[in-house]
Amino acid sequence: MTGLLDGKVVVVSGVGPALGRAVCRRSAAEGARVVLAARTASRLDEIAGQIRDAGGEALTVPTDITDDDAVAALVDRAVGEYGRVDALVNNAFALPSMKPLGRTDFDQVTSGIDLTVLGTLRVIKAFTPALTEAKGSIVNINSMVIRHSEPRYGSYKIAKSALLAMSQTLATELGDAGIRVNSVAPGYIWDDQLKWYFGQVAEKYGITPEQVYEQTASRSDLKRLPEPDEIADAVVFLASDMARAITGHTLDVNCGEYHD
Repeated sequence: MTGLLDGKVVVVSGVGPALGRAVCRRSAAEGARVVLAARTASRLDEIAGQIRDAGGEALTVPTDITDDDAVAALVDRAVGEYGRVDALVNNAFALPSMKPLGRTDFDQVTSGIDLTVLGTLRVIKAFTPALTEAKGSIVNINSMVIRHSEPRYGSYKIAKSALLAMSQTLATELGDAGIRVNSVAPGYIWDDQLKWYFGQVAEKYGITPEQVYEQTASRSDLKRLPEPDEIADAVVFLASDMARAITGHTLDVNCGEYHD
């Protein structure tokens, strides 16, 4: 590790078992003190334990980002414990309906927007004073869904497209405060959840999971799928001073499956 985040405090909201875990661990490995926020306390404790076992420092704050009081408590705990916040990574999202829009309930669309977009905005607004003081950085996790219009991803694309538009606007609005706002858009991420899904696809079509992987990866330039740590490395870069002149940008990390 190169110490890209030495001395910095990084808050990660929406910590999940794959990418969220990787972002927290990579941030800590690069020298950051990490604040982990999500609704599932047991997951936070597990990941924080891994960070501490590796010699890092972590604080867990169970948080529902759709709740104003919970987000305010997250800010109080982070600033109260560490005195500052240098970077905010927003990873929370709602699972897509995986149905055509014509058969998608409006509740599924609105729940995706409420968590992915409004929840993220709530967290950003709450941390803006601390980030202003630190001249900090925000990294929002988007998705390659903004690059295509494949069937069944409509509700997900609505939410993630709104997240992208919001990120770009915030980059302009918060620029005067010295806050950078960028996005990372992963493609398929080769993690346990995708491995399970490819197993289900393989069983359905009578082929092997390896064949499903090869068929999927064949659409990318590098003929493989990125792993969680590779996405996390892009997040760490944008959060670090190495990217101090980059804002309003979306960095695609998909092994060349889509080109912007």
